Amino acid sequence: MRKHILVLLALALTCFTASAQSFLENSQINGSFQTDAQYYMLDEGIGITDLKGKKLGINGFGKVNYTNGYFSAGIRFEAFLPEMNGFRSELNGLGLANYFATYDNGFIGVTVGDIYDQFGCGFVFRTYEEWSLGMDNALRGARVVLRPAQGVTLKAVYGRQRYFWAPYLEREMSNDDRRGIVRGVDAEWDLNQSISLMNESEFKMSLGGSFVSKKQTDVSSFYNIPENVGAAAARVNLGYGNWALSTEYAYKINDPSAINNFIYKEGRALMSSLSYSQKGFGAVLQVKRVDNMSFKSMYTAKQNDLDINFIPPINYTHTHSLPSMYTYSTQPNGEMAAQLQVNYTIPKGTALGGKYGTKLAFNMSQVNDIVRDSVQYGNTMALNEEGTLGYVSRFFAVSDHRFFRDINFEVDKKINKDWHLTAQYINLYYDIETIEGHAGAPAVKANIGFMDVTYKINKKQSLRLELQGLWENEVHKGFDVEESEKKDYQKRGDWAAALLEYSINPHWSFSIGDKWNYGNPVEEYRDHYFTGTATYIHEATRIMLSAGRQSEGVVCVGGVCRTVPASSGVSLTISTSF
Repeated sequence: MRKHILVLLALALTCFTASAQSFLENSQINGSFQTDAQYYMLDEGIGITDLKGKKLGINGFGKVNYTNGYFSAGIRFEAFLPEMNGFRSELNGLGLANYFATYDNGFIGVTVGDIYDQFGCGFVFRTYEEWSLGMDNALRGARVVLRPAQGVTLKAVYGRQRYFWAPYLEREMSNDDRRGIVRGVDAEWDLNQSISLMNESEFKMSLGGSFVSKKQTDVSSFYNIPENVGAAAARVNLGYGNWALSTEYAYKINDPSAINNFIYKEGRALMSSLSYSQKGFGAVLQVKRVDNMSFKSMYTAKQNDLDINFIPPINYTHTHSLPSMYTYSTQPNGEMAAQLQVNYTIPKGTALGGKYGTKLAFNMSQVNDIVRDSVQYGNTMALNEEGTLGYVSRFFAVSDHRFFRDINFEVDKKINKDWHLTAQYINLYYDIETIEGHAGAPAVKANIGFMDVTYKINKKQSLRLELQGLWENEVHKGFDVEESEKKDYQKRGDWAAALLEYSINPHWSFSIGDKWNYGNPVEEYRDHYFTGTATYIHEATRIMLSAGRQSEGVVCVGGVCRTVPASSGVSLTISTSF
């Protein structure tokens, strides 16, 4: 008997070993790691006289993903020990922040754990993670994706959002943590894939629709908060030849919250985009209207916490340091926006195109407030009064209150095999009072220019020179600032910036730079912000060491922003992937 048992165990072990070997042979593992660290130093020259007990900030993460056939899984570990300046103090801590497991055979896909997804343009649902902002609104729960026919995709999600390191179970939540349950469905139909007659058609069409709701317990003693709030959206994408048109409209029932001053008005949003493209030429026209569309899974949440949805920005994204100081942050309580982008390449061999052609780009974007009219409240009229319907707003009425305008023109020219030039002019209007909360501060009206020149020394070495200037039209050295208002003018006035970078491909680059706020209306803020950086790259590993000063500002990614305080010290970034 014992002999038979030993034989069976041997066979079982052999089968298990063979299965394990096959399992490992078909597996793929990938991931990435990153650590950002900054050592802070006192610097009286830019007003840093107290480090408030923090000399070091460290943000780090590591994520590993595993795939085998239809199955995939992943984890992400995070550490903020403590968090770097400019990141929320609630991030302080470490632990397993994200995990998921997915089975997807093409017909059905099921995910459990932390979910990142988006319905349409995001008006009613978008979960995402942005490391540079310290933002993560992942939905921990379940998602099912069904593809019942060619070109048809159905989705359903259910769960509770991440709230820094707070627990997810309701019985473990604190009194100030009343996150609701998020539930949503989405359907998309690509007619060109579904209908055989349209498979090869030049006319393209797809339709989509979404519905999302949050269920949150009303614990308010002042307001009657709806415990179920629903939002719906419909979208259509059309294309014919060189033309494309996409439109999405969203509606949300009344959702009083800390963001909209606890009013009971419904929310609406619309975005449309029309584009045309051909070889050497492209143009895109976008329009957007947003009215009371903040949608959070906790009605007391503020800033960017617990956003269920996303309001896409439709303005130009600047990457150079001076124009990016004034990046627009979307206004969920109301905005009317439009953008026109035109790209044209002057052909090679022409007088202006030269040997390599010349790329020209024009962009204009503007965002205004919406028009709000008072509503009846008892025997009086009220405008945006808490506990009321708030206001009424005609759908296409545009307010005279302008939040933002950016008109820019860019030339990108490869002069010869060794020289490359990029130059841009920007005319900017930025309502710093609304966007950054500097009460009473006049709007930024500025002209900005930059020139970026690269010289290729040889096959491995190159030099890049970057020159920038920002000139404010009204706020400058002669502008009178009251003593109590000085903090609102730390980055105002005229600026100049220069950077010189030397690269040795494929591993090294070194740069030195300076930003000088020479035209600030407050003399004590006319500072130099010197920086020096060394970067080493080896395959998928990047190490960057920098030292110097960082000016106060706002960092924005996709219309979502965080404030960065002024600092001085040494920073190190190490990232790798496999």
